[in-house]
Amino acid sequence: MISFRPAMHLLKKACGWQEPELEATASERWVIAPGDKRYIQPAKFLPGQLERIRAAEFGSVEEVVRDLRGDFEATQGPTLGFRLKHVDFVDGVLYAPGAFKHLRRRRHKYPAYVIPAERVSGALYESWIGNTWFGTWLCEDCLTYPLAEQYGAPVTTAPPPQGHVATYEVKLGHRPRRIERSHFDELILFSDGAHNAHRKARADQLRTRIVAGVPVQTSPGVFLLRGNSGMRRLLLNEREIADKVAAIIGFRVLDPMKSTVDEIIAACAGARVVMGVEGSQLVHGLMAMPPDATLFVIQPPDRTVSALKVITDRQGQGFSFVVGTGSQDGFSASWDEIERTFNLVLD
Repeated sequence: MISFRPAMHLLKKACGWQEPELEATASERWVIAPGDKRYIQPAKFLPGQLERIRAAEFGSVEEVVRDLRGDFEATQGPTLGFRLKHVDFVDGVLYAPGAFKHLRRRRHKYPAYVIPAERVSGALYESWIGNTWFGTWLCEDCLTYPLAEQYGAPVTTAPPPQGHVATYEVKLGHRPRRIERSHFDELILFSDGAHNAHRKARADQLRTRIVAGVPVQTSPGVFLLRGNSGMRRLLLNEREIADKVAAIIGFRVLDPMKSTVDEIIAACAGARVVMGVEGSQLVHGLMAMPPDATLFVIQPPDRTVSALKVITDRQGQGFSFVVGTGSQDGFSASWDEIERTFNLVLD
């Protein structure tokens, strides 16, 4: 049978009709955990840093500055579950009657598709952003996996994992069913973006699992190199900064691209500070560092984000930052500013 759901979505868009979110079509919804309030701690930073920010990602400059300044109480929403019927997954998109949801970028833009022959039921724990960035997969999607276990059979559209992802799946005990083109007789989705107490508890459990059996190495801190990996944020004097924090402060320096997960976890699980250029490589350290540790982020002025601070706020950990000069294609950070900011962290 042929489905014309893509064409219908395009027609509605052309007519200016706003389609509902996929979750709005659910036959059942329930509250998994209530919302609550959380105090947003001020980050530690030097005067003049916020004024350098020219552009932000994952929010406006005003929103990012607000998060970095902190010192306010934020309302965290509830965690919700949704049960849907008769949903197709085709070419990276979930299609339900009257709504759709992108999980991956489409390879084709056909107006119709053959309804998948494979029929499944399950609970999906992945997201578009988690399929795009490793760090989001680890600190966000992996926290939703226990919900998928609790309320249905975990399924994912992700291909068989490699490298660090494969190791983390083993350490966390994740064994999802991997699907391609499929028709869901029943699909369970979650609204799990709120950083409430229930999510923090799942993050604490995640840390316990990933550090289990790893010999923790106590240290003043760890510098996780970024280099040219991932979306471009090139710190031109990264090696110089790394060498100085190693020689002067006693940090360990690791290149996650050349280290095993256990090597990274062993270094970060006992570190007082995890430092590096903003990016997914820092999430290794963020998810493993002690509950009272601080994440120290070096950011370009034209792509400043507060996404990692949102995680430290959830976990009750510290956050500090330095904004460099230049652009994400090539920026520099001042050693003097990094050293003085580090001293703020120690206070």
